[in-house]
Amino acid sequence: MAGNIRGKQRSFDPGAHSEGMGDFSRHGEKSPSLSILVVDDEPLIRWSLSETLSDSGHQIVEAGDGSSAVQAVANSARPFDVVLLDFRLPDSNDLSLLSRLRHLAPKSRIIMMTAFGTPEMMKGALELGAARVVNKPFEITELASLVQSYSQHPC
Repeated sequence: MAGNIRGKQRSFDPGAHSEGMGDFSRHGEKSPSLSILVVDDEPLIRWSLSETLSDSGHQIVEAGDGSSAVQAVANSARPFDVVLLDFRLPDSNDLSLLSRLRHLAPKSRIIMMTAFGTPEMMKGALELGAARVVNKPFEITELASLVQSYSQHPC
């Protein structure tokens, strides 16, 4: 169902080591867990990002459309550290959603994801405060590394 928000809560023990879990931290110590909102109308992309990031110890909330993203940000007990935001959603295909989320969560780092990244769109997104614009298709592990870098270099 579009607009479904699913909180993905996994307990994380910084002292535990799991086989196959990527260690993106420095000196073998785990980086702090981030609160991340993944907004994409494609369930497979949402699932892939959520699984990869939660396996790294982050707390994930998913939204399948713009109104669910706004609801998630407005109802969150604390601001999301990172928002992964698809540019084209069923109820949003311009930068107005980015602008609204920046207003609701000015300290969140928003990474725009798009298959429609014209130079004008990218420039507009950065001017509105997007931390980065990432073109689709992308490598999940590269995007996860970018997100992980924010836990090592907070705002």
